Amino acid sequence: MKVTPPVRTSELSRKISNRLIHDIVTGALKQGQHIGAQQVADRYGVSRTPVREALITLEAQNILVRQANRGYFVADQLPPSIKDTLKDTDQGQADDYQRLADDWLTNEIPEDVTEQFLRQKYDWTKAKVGELLVRAAREGWAERKEGYGWRFLPVAKTPEAFDEIYRFRMAIEPVAMLEPSFELDHKVLDEQRRTQEHMLEIDLNSAHGESLLENGSTFHEDIIKMSGNPFFLMSLQRVNRMRRLMEYRAEINRERLIEQCTEHLEILSLLELGNIADASYRMRQHLSGALKRKSPLAWNWAADTSSQRKLDDDT
Repeated sequence: MKVTPPVRTSELSRKISNRLIHDIVTGALKQGQHIGAQQVADRYGVSRTPVREALITLEAQNILVRQANRGYFVADQLPPSIKDTLKDTDQGQADDYQRLADDWLTNEIPEDVTEQFLRQKYDWTKAKVGELLVRAAREGWAERKEGYGWRFLPVAKTPEAFDEIYRFRMAIEPVAMLEPSFELDHKVLDEQRRTQEHMLEIDLNSAHGESLLENGSTFHEDIIKMSGNPFFLMSLQRVNRMRRLMEYRAEINRERLIEQCTEHLEILSLLELGNIADASYRMRQHLSGALKRKSPLAWNWAADTSSQRKLDDDT
């Protein structure tokens, strides 16, 4: 009998494991499908080391199987507990992060805080507070102060900021597609088509909200990456992190996600045909429509709060 030794995993590798499990549960990764370490590393923008740790961990859990000289594959027979494992890990992590984001958006916590203050307020461990603050900094709404403590940043916290982000995206994304260095990557286009078509096939009401937002961001980042201009990609990644804070708290309209995925597929079809100019124009239409749809919706969550009243006064 094969005995698999226990594996010590880093926090990053655990997050990669959870994302892979989510893709397997929702069907984005099919049973029997090959899982390449470099492909996962490129997808998540990480090094191969935590990816290898994640793959080894999932093999130990019988979620992946390893074939000699071929690598890892999604198991044909998945353990019955896989959905419960995903639900428990995702829900716990999402709840803590969203609670912190909610309290910042509704002015329940001050702009300047210490880790000790957050530990006492939420009864979190030192490791938990550190993890959440690092994530908030990575997503653009917190920064470490010089010397001591942390500062939360007022990004995407007003209707004006949210609209400005979308207008900025309308300015850069279509233009990036017209760059002389823009080069189609048909492998990426094929992968995005599978993802978007899968989104139309699954029950969106049971899908994890954070993953739905992530799929949308990844689509746009994959397209702008083809421009060959790293500054376009860096700018888009930055504003995506900023708006994500707001959209975590907004109610996700699953019906509108269907419209979004359909428009993504239309853009992909134009790119696959080599109609770059038409795809650029369609991208601008897509973002313009998203601004009109999302801007009012994004603020529904704050109704009857002091922050919403302030926003109403400001507008």
